[in-house]
Amino acid sequence: DVRYIYHGNDGTSTPWNDTAQLDFLKAEVREAVIRKTIEVARDFPVIRFDAAMTLAKRHFQRLWYPLPGYGGDIPSRSAHSVSQEDFDALFPEEFWRELVDRVAREAPDTLLLAEAFWLMEGYFVRSLGMHRVYNSAFMNMLKNEENSKYRDVMKNVLRFNPEILKRFVNFMNNPDEEPAVAQFGKGDKYFGVATMMATLPGLPMFGHGQIEGFGEKYGMEYRRSYWDEGVDDHLVARHEREIFPLLRKRYLFSEADNFVLYDVVGEGGHVNEDVFAYSNMAGDERALVLYNNRYAEARGWVRRSVGMSEDAGGGRRLVHKTLGEALRLSDDDTVYCILEDFREGLQYLRHGRTLCTDGLFVHLGAFKSNVFMNFRELRDHDGQVKRLYEYLGGRGVPDVASELQELYLKKILDPFRTLAGRSFLIQTVREGVSRGDVSDAFLQALAGFMREVRVYLYAWRDEADTVQVVGAVHSLVKSLLNVPSLKTKAPKRLKPCIDYLFSRIPESVTEDLRWWRVPLLWGIVSMTGALVEQQAVAVKSRVLMDDLLLGKVVRESLTALGLDEGAARHELMLIQTLISSRDWYDRADREGLGRVMEDLFADTDAQAFMGVNEFEGRLWFNKESFEDLLYWLFAISVIRSAAVTSGKMRLDGERVLKSFGYVTSAAASAEKAGYEVRAFLSTVR
Repeated sequence: DVRYIYHGNDGTSTPWNDTAQLDFLKAEVREAVIRKTIEVARDFPVIRFDAAMTLAKRHFQRLWYPLPGYGGDIPSRSAHSVSQEDFDALFPEEFWRELVDRVAREAPDTLLLAEAFWLMEGYFVRSLGMHRVYNSAFMNMLKNEENSKYRDVMKNVLRFNPEILKRFVNFMNNPDEEPAVAQFGKGDKYFGVATMMATLPGLPMFGHGQIEGFGEKYGMEYRRSYWDEGVDDHLVARHEREIFPLLRKRYLFSEADNFVLYDVVGEGGHVNEDVFAYSNMAGDERALVLYNNRYAEARGWVRRSVGMSEDAGGGRRLVHKTLGEALRLSDDDTVYCILEDFREGLQYLRHGRTLCTDGLFVHLGAFKSNVFMNFRELRDHDGQVKRLYEYLGGRGVPDVASELQELYLKKILDPFRTLAGRSFLIQTVREGVSRGDVSDAFLQALAGFMREVRVYLYAWRDEADTVQVVGAVHSLVKSLLNVPSLKTKAPKRLKPCIDYLFSRIPESVTEDLRWWRVPLLWGIVSMTGALVEQQAVAVKSRVLMDDLLLGKVVRESLTALGLDEGAARHELMLIQTLISSRDWYDRADREGLGRVMEDLFADTDAQAFMGVNEFEGRLWFNKESFEDLLYWLFAISVIRSAAVTSGKMRLDGERVLKSFGYVTSAAASAEKAGYEVRAFLSTVR
């Protein structure tokens, strides 16, 4: 009598030749497997059951003990048919239910994960009590863009009990399947599905090599990889930007108590099944996730949820929620809501009542996703929020609070934008250098700007304060515009100083405007603090630059003059440092150069401009940036030492010489210190 041992088999393809099939119809076999599982659980806190669905009663019966008259899915087993009555007598309880209950009693801290295909994921959780279930429908349906089917999976779970979503293990590849890169690619579709995986309740699972973009399918018997693959740095970087921050917020997404799935309703009232829209909450934090899993644009309203089961005091009931109800938004007509797009870094302002009654209109490109977080509500006390809402017209901005502040400051910023505008600066330099003075248009814009600043700060103050400050700025800019005359008219004893000053001024002073933008913008802003008080003008001016959003306008001006964003930010740091250091020469004369340098290195703007950084426990700074800063400190000292009377430029020669001595001494000390902060500050005098 020849006997054979069957390999494991799920009836869909060839047997699994690395397994032997146990006869679970026998109670002693089921008991032995349960005992072995508990034994393993004492050493390992997590246990995964491969192809667990094959041991569900109906599938074990179908595969190994088919009903009489049915061939079964394994042809050779038709001779071993068993009646339903006899099968139930020998296999009375679901094996997995029995195993889960026994593990709960005898190894209670064990997490059990089951791989359960064939749309049995929900059954394994609902009826068999499995702690976690591999959700293959997530991978397969989203890969094939069977979006309606996967929405049905989610809706069926939500109608039964949303808590089941927490039990799903969502993944985009596993060792039995093709790698994620082969199934989803490396573009927007991959990152859209990965976004869903990172933001749905349950457990997100990344496969080996998924983040690195590896394409080799690993077998469980592999001791090493056989393909020579390199890490896709671009793919890793995009994970770091778009996926990892979401994973760090799993507390916001992992629970199901506040999870809500919405219909996206397009034109004609039809539900767009290709768009997944859902929200979740944790405490006061709220998130709304949108993903269009189709190579087509999608538009529609997110307003009403699908049916969801909720506890109703001893029973359950089916409910639908609006977007406003789910996110607990106020429908007060004076309340507006800020929502921030995590990917774009933009904030959107929406009317609270509109969100509650009509919902949120969304427009998604092919395979595009949005994750809205940081929901905040603003009450409109004076109509300014409504004005901003109407002005923005639905578009996103980097910071709604700044935009609102800018709206409040419009009367100040409009004339300042004129003064700092590209065309106005160019005109001021080209006409001002030739005539040695500013135009009437410049003075009018300057006076308008300073007047509005005064009114904003101290409406009761006398107009004379404005006139005095405008006069001081006029003198400063007038001296600046006459700097070119110093090349030929400065005293000989100042030649080294003037040569140093002109080492960065282009020959064609009115054609090449690169040199002028820094001192002009500095000159306009550096006296605003005098409208507050005559003491500590530099400090007050620097504070006003932030409070009045002047820095934002300056950065806009610098980009309009041809700088890229990075260079504009760098030059803004320089201008802000110069504003704070307006009186550096006078302080150096009173307290010594060392004290000025200490304060300079304590200034956050100056630190950023000089590239102060820590390496091996010590602070260092950038040689070139420090030399740039010294040059401009000297330049503003020269400008402040000058006066133009009767068309002639007069310099305080002593001040120029001493300023030059200070900056050359600082440069020498920095070189001697090797551009290490502590060593420099201990030697500079």
